[in-house]
Amino acid sequence: MQTIVIDGESLTFEQVLAVAYGGPGGPSVTLSGQASENVNRAAAAVDTLLERGEIAYGITTGFGAFKNKIISRDEVEQLQRNIVVSHAVGVGKPFDTPTVRAIMLIRANTLARGFSGIRLETLELILECLNRGVHPIIPEKGSLGASGDLAPLAHFACVLIGEGEAEVNGEIVPGRAALSKAGLSPVVLKAKEGLALTNGTTVMTAIGLLETARAIKLADLVDISGCLSLEALNGTTSAFDERIHQLRPHPRQIDCARNLRNILAGSEMVRGFDPTNVQDAYTLRCMPQVHGACRDAVAYAEWLIKLELNAVTDNPLIFVSEPSEKSDGRETLIEVISGGNFHGEPLALAFDYLTIALSDLGNISERRIMRLTDEASNAHVLPAFLTEHGGLNSGFMIVQYTAAALCTENKVLAHPASVDTIPSSANVEDHVSMGLTAALKLRQVSENLETILALELFCAAQGIDLRRKQAGGEKRLGNGTMPVYARLRERIPFIENDVYMKPHIESASVVVREFVQERSA
Repeated sequence: MQTIVIDGESLTFEQVLAVAYGGPGGPSVTLSGQASENVNRAAAAVDTLLERGEIAYGITTGFGAFKNKIISRDEVEQLQRNIVVSHAVGVGKPFDTPTVRAIMLIRANTLARGFSGIRLETLELILECLNRGVHPIIPEKGSLGASGDLAPLAHFACVLIGEGEAEVNGEIVPGRAALSKAGLSPVVLKAKEGLALTNGTTVMTAIGLLETARAIKLADLVDISGCLSLEALNGTTSAFDERIHQLRPHPRQIDCARNLRNILAGSEMVRGFDPTNVQDAYTLRCMPQVHGACRDAVAYAEWLIKLELNAVTDNPLIFVSEPSEKSDGRETLIEVISGGNFHGEPLALAFDYLTIALSDLGNISERRIMRLTDEASNAHVLPAFLTEHGGLNSGFMIVQYTAAALCTENKVLAHPASVDTIPSSANVEDHVSMGLTAALKLRQVSENLETILALELFCAAQGIDLRRKQAGGEKRLGNGTMPVYARLRERIPFIENDVYMKPHIESASVVVREFVQERSA
């Protein structure tokens, strides 16, 4: 079995996906030797601060608005336990298991960098829980995105101290029982550890990574669904000519046009030069410009998350210098510096951008569904609502309604969360990112887009069969559309007369999910 070694600096997108979706039977995770040394050094520095009696935020003081409250040494452990249990106030449905596993891995990697002051024992417990399948129950809602994802991470941390709830082998049990089932014991948190576990951008990063991975695949699929619609509508490939796109050199527009040409290569269902019909509607002609621009948002989110995976995002951070470097040689120089790396603004902006982009991919897909189903719009290439017996049969009329409803929902969800802020902690935390809200909206829009693309594929396949019927033979589809069409027809028949449609829509959705999962794992 593959082993992933984390050190706080080299965790990859692909490794997170493998651990998230692989479950306890997938790759195991361990800590590098250098990371262990770094963690031990920072933990020892915390002990040194306590011995010296120095004042350090979150170690010998309260949190947030209580930063001026000095905590005595004999209350330090209680302080760290208190931050965990008092912050576990999340609400809503719990995150799914892949998301929880991504959270656990990313949090462990952040702590492994050795600037957080957590003990090696506590960090290794996180990894043991991950490897043995102890998955904390973490409610979705309750984070403002600064100081990071406090409430969700507190639910994660609760299990480590034997509180809260966790899922083990499909059963939800109290935290202490979950650890016991896996042969593990809870830890007693020492100075700085409760704060280190609960402070940072881990949850929004985990969701953003999983949704960006999905978006990469949906961006591939929307090209295919658009091409299948183009074939069903007797469209032309002339707008994808490389010379056009070289004159507007947006890289992902150029890439998209190339991809569309490859998908449609070999197709007998596209239109050659027709002096009476020299160009198509925007939803077909402008796919490189629209799909390509949306791919820019996907690429930006991917770039940003790769940075965030190996960032240290808690507060305060502990910097240790050996005597020969900065001090007078008599003692180690330890600096506890408060900053704002927990602030989720970079992620919130990226997720809002990506949400808007995915919403627009849904918009252009729904407009192609409209064109497939509206006989006037498609110039009578296809019959009204994709049925030859209209009137008695409604055909695919209401399929377009469902796509329109999902697009409208996406437009509401596309309102950026990052433009909002609600001051908290007695106005000490007076600007927040709403990064987790942005991530949750992104997830819902992604799910809606999956369904919209399933509806387009469902309609386009019906259109292909109607065109072939009109031509009296099976004209060849493009190299990229043919496999997806074949997969649809394995599950969904041609709809001759009105039938109960929901099972067929579910089957189309399965095709989409399989496409995404095959390329995300």
